[in-house]
Amino acid sequence: MGYSECTGRIGGLPRRVGAAIMHGLATPPSPQKAVKMLEITVIPVEGYQRVCRGIDPESGLHAIIAVHNTVLGPALGGMRMWPYASEEEALTDVKRLSRGMTYKASCAGLNLGGGKSVIIGDPKNKSKEMFEAMGMFVESFQGSYITAEDVNTKVEDMAIVNTVTEYVVGLAGKSDNPSPKTAWGCYLGLKAAAEEKFGSPDLKGLTVALEGAGSVGRVYADLIAKEGGKIIAADIKEKAANRVAESTGGSVVSPDEIRSIDCDVYAPCALGGSVNDETIANLKARVICGAANNQLLRPEHGEKLRERGVLYAPDYVVNAGGLINVYHELVPGGYKEEAAMAQMDKIRQNLLQIFQLAREEGICTAVAADRFGEARVLTAMEQAKA
Repeated sequence: MGYSECTGRIGGLPRRVGAAIMHGLATPPSPQKAVKMLEITVIPVEGYQRVCRGIDPESGLHAIIAVHNTVLGPALGGMRMWPYASEEEALTDVKRLSRGMTYKASCAGLNLGGGKSVIIGDPKNKSKEMFEAMGMFVESFQGSYITAEDVNTKVEDMAIVNTVTEYVVGLAGKSDNPSPKTAWGCYLGLKAAAEEKFGSPDLKGLTVALEGAGSVGRVYADLIAKEGGKIIAADIKEKAANRVAESTGGSVVSPDEIRSIDCDVYAPCALGGSVNDETIANLKARVICGAANNQLLRPEHGEKLRERGVLYAPDYVVNAGGLINVYHELVPGGYKEEAAMAQMDKIRQNLLQIFQLAREEGICTAVAADRFGEARVLTAMEQAKA
């Protein structure tokens, strides 16, 4: 599946080139209100379909959009905002995130590719003008990238983006905020992991160390607690952790303690890379199952977990609920919650198949998940060549 590219300096809305790829998206953008100058440059990255930098001096926007692969369909992935220390750090993050989205969509059986966008900056400095400029940046990909809310961006921010581009999902009045659905998928994934590791999908009596008490983590914690699980929460924002503890009858520890606390399950629900050499050496949990993307700092950490007898539920399989939910805005007939929820039920079955593959092949679950996801992508690539 090919898409034409546009790079360089854009004054006002870019002219769309190429055929429409989806129907039933958000309302078309409103007429241009003001001319903005957005500078877009290509960042060559081997193995990625398109990676670009977008800079708008007027609004202060400095962002990167990465499209990893679109062989299964247009790349869909959230727009996050984070105070990265450098553009290099942001580029590393967006590459890992967009690649993960390719595998996430494939494993979930969705006709989507992998993409992601990051805005470099402090979320306190958000502005309407910044998200308008970001909308222009998304629009420049001419439909090969569709965006949604993510870390430090909200549905309200996406509504601003939508005034400039139609390639936005998860808007109010449609599938809405995907976070509760992401949490639901994690809950289903945890039940699969519990069945595999402890012999039963019942979460009653399990102690779960939750790192990250944000919009996904707090709903995930509530679902676990309602089934009788015990929550130990940690967050860089202590008030958020306290709210989760209060709502679940759990307790709070510091972010420095959460990864080595005595527990059955470690649930990373903040930023990626939390499963690393230090974490693995001190980990007491027997299962890792959380909502964060890119939980393994490096690929070899999946094998290290296997060697220690820790069951890792691959993040891009577990946290696919939000993606599945917004995907259903794009299907013929429009969004229907019951159809989205039915497809989310497959998360549990997919994980059980991945765990079985890992057992039979003597490989770690991270590698098994990659093979599971690659199967659809490779088949589609072969068909495209034919």
